[in-house]
Amino acid sequence: MRSISVFDIIGPIMIGPSSSHTAGALKIARVAGLLAKKKIAKVHFALYGSFAKTHRGHGTDRALVAGILGFDTSDYRIRESFELAREKGIDFDFEEIDEQTDYHPNTVVITLTETDGTVNTLRGASVGGGEIKIHEINGCEIKFSAKNNAIIVRQKDKPGVIAAVAKVFENDGVNISYMSVYCEDGSDEQFSIIEIDGEFDEGALEELRRQKNVLSAVYIKVK
Repeated sequence: MRSISVFDIIGPIMIGPSSSHTAGALKIARVAGLLAKKKIAKVHFALYGSFAKTHRGHGTDRALVAGILGFDTSDYRIRESFELAREKGIDFDFEEIDEQTDYHPNTVVITLTETDGTVNTLRGASVGGGEIKIHEINGCEIKFSAKNNAIIVRQKDKPGVIAAVAKVFENDGVNISYMSVYCEDGSDEQFSIIEIDGEFDEGALEELRRQKNVLSAVYIKVK
């Protein structure tokens, strides 16, 4: 039996009319924005299902841009996110996808292009009450709820790399509460989703990035 939190009932502290279409959308985009290692130049939002139909009226569009800027769900600047993104030199656009898929009705696929041409993609869904599920990063199917602080590591599929990654957490005194490793068929790369108790400091994150066969590591701080 699934335990129910009071936050599942009352939803998050938020700006906007809908926990699913505003708060959830912002959280998805905030995770996507953290994938970028350099300055973001352009963001494309492909909207599916009810996101495509109601994104203007429910403020989903402004919430998505606010998430890319790293805002929290209660930040009053959400209302001005378009203007603030343009001031930072971030170009953005929205595409309404009118086709049948097996995606959750509140789904967005976010494509970020950095100033050096690097492209990252993320597919996520807002599943109600401000909760989200991340289903795909850069073509690799994953499962991540962003309920706990986590580190997303992209690594080469080589012997010893996971042990080396885990050693960094041990040396920093950080307990791994849950870890999953995902790999696309035919690819020599993996994604590790590592949820932790407590926080991860910047020094440990840099040490993680220096490990052999680690391609990138981002810290998703939600608490």
